[in-house]
Amino acid sequence: MAFVRFRPALLAGRTLHHIAKIRRWFSNDAVPRITTHYSVVPREGDPRWTDVDMERYADEADVVIVGGGPAGLSASIRLMQLAQEQEKEIRVMVVEKAADIGCHTLSGACLEPRALQELFPDWEERGAPLNTPVTADKFALLTERRRIDIPILPGMPMHNHGNYIVRLGHLVRWLGEQAEELGVEIYPGTPASEVLYHEDGSVAGIATSDVGISKDGSPKDSFARGMELRAKCTIFAEGCHGHLAKQLFTKFNLREKCEPQTYGIGLKELWEIKPENHKPGTIEHTVGWPLDKNTYGGSFLYHLNEEQPLIALGFVIGLDYTNPYLSPFREFQKFKHHPTIEPILRGGTRISYGARALNEGGIQCIPKLTFPGGCLVGCSPGFMNVPKIKGTHNAMKSAMVAAECIFEALNDDGNADASWIEPIKYEEKIKESWVWKELYSVRNVRPSFHNPLGLFGGLLYTGLFYIIGRGMEPWTLKHGGTDAVRLKSASNSKVITYPKPDGEISFDLLSSVALTGTNHDHDQPAHLTLKDDSIPVDRNFAVFDGPEGRFCPAGVYEYVPLEIGDGVRLQINAQNCIHCKTCDIKCPSQNINWVVPEAGGGPAYDGM
Repeated sequence: MAFVRFRPALLAGRTLHHIAKIRRWFSNDAVPRITTHYSVVPREGDPRWTDVDMERYADEADVVIVGGGPAGLSASIRLMQLAQEQEKEIRVMVVEKAADIGCHTLSGACLEPRALQELFPDWEERGAPLNTPVTADKFALLTERRRIDIPILPGMPMHNHGNYIVRLGHLVRWLGEQAEELGVEIYPGTPASEVLYHEDGSVAGIATSDVGISKDGSPKDSFARGMELRAKCTIFAEGCHGHLAKQLFTKFNLREKCEPQTYGIGLKELWEIKPENHKPGTIEHTVGWPLDKNTYGGSFLYHLNEEQPLIALGFVIGLDYTNPYLSPFREFQKFKHHPTIEPILRGGTRISYGARALNEGGIQCIPKLTFPGGCLVGCSPGFMNVPKIKGTHNAMKSAMVAAECIFEALNDDGNADASWIEPIKYEEKIKESWVWKELYSVRNVRPSFHNPLGLFGGLLYTGLFYIIGRGMEPWTLKHGGTDAVRLKSASNSKVITYPKPDGEISFDLLSSVALTGTNHDHDQPAHLTLKDDSIPVDRNFAVFDGPEGRFCPAGVYEYVPLEIGDGVRLQINAQNCIHCKTCDIKCPSQNINWVVPEAGGGPAYDGM
């Protein structure tokens, strides 16, 4: 089924009185201008915008959903299922920044099918792409040369029998097809760039991004000011660290009663390997080497059951790491040379690469989920089960619960004339669901790694927790704030020297980015915006030796020599961005704000 593609009528930007911010334009030529995006540099007073028509077309729906991933699509499907069951008319719209549904989706992925079974009990008959049931589970601690197997007992988080290895982007595409069959309006290539508000402060909907803006921030002849999408309820299902969700956290103080979220970065490759090395249905996870005991992380290796002998290979590193010289990408490349991993890959072909940030905070970090006019679902608030390394089933279920509460509120006679609703029962219902029970059961696993023994103390606690520790109250994360403040200065850190990639098992960064299919129009303002253009050199480089160039998995940030005189400047290669959000999370000065690029930009993953 074909999706509606890029529609000029569905492109819009920000209302100026909502986005104009006072910005200091540097008169000192020693500070090169980097950011030209209108969210930082106001158009007001810019003569280039004086005669530009800034009117926007508006459309209305009952529910607008931001994000066409597992959560957003599950919410849309459940809403339409309820409408059909009760013979109600309802209009549901989904906007998705990717050019095609599923092509920004990246996950391991081992799927627990519980939520899918509830959403579509007949998913097998419908042809859901769950082709690889798990047949074998392995878990090990790696040293530099050895592998120490650790048994996985039934009931432990890593026990995966009954689950399926999937290419999540393909499952998301299938969910999109089911949603369209039910009457959901899906608009790929339509990034939501702004939250709209009523005069009383409630959420009124969203506006989508402008197009036709030059790199210097001036309007092109092709400039299009699209539309506002308004609804009684707006569901934010942007995924991990959504740029609109960040604004909502502040606007409605949603994080007042929870801890700061902590994150990881997941890097992934798809490989076609030799048939003799292929074991469909086998899952392997490791912890340990090449990371030290105080750096949280580990690997996954999933054998898919497809026409080609494919494996999904990945590495996850907690973004609370402290050494600014650590490169998640290079740790991943180094890992592949372990004596128990390299033989699987030798003679194979790497066919895809990608990366994405993921929530790791767990139940302690889940914010308030509702606010006037909307709610948060899926990985936007953070329902990932970290020890399971799974979040899709919880993301889908949270969205289904929210949809049920929204549908009930829409059909409440007391809300018939209301301009907005808040699905307040969602908070109560999600805490009564199996999602909350599951997250509560693993509430102290991730915090346990912040101990003097690091990895080894965490493993010991995880094992004992399932025997004697289940009655304990949730611990705090004990990491001293956000991931951004965890970096030590360069002067207090050890330089990490990584081996040169061999081009067969390990690879350089730019050839890896080429496999993501990433594309952005080069002539547009960089969507990696800086609050202050001087901070990268004055602080990030001076104090931390430019960690942006190492924590970014796509080569977006690069410190290059000044054309005149001594010193360096930051160069942002925005066209490389694979929308992982790591820079927004890990920048030690919190100076980077990721915003959506023009429509259709970003990676083009095929079943990642």
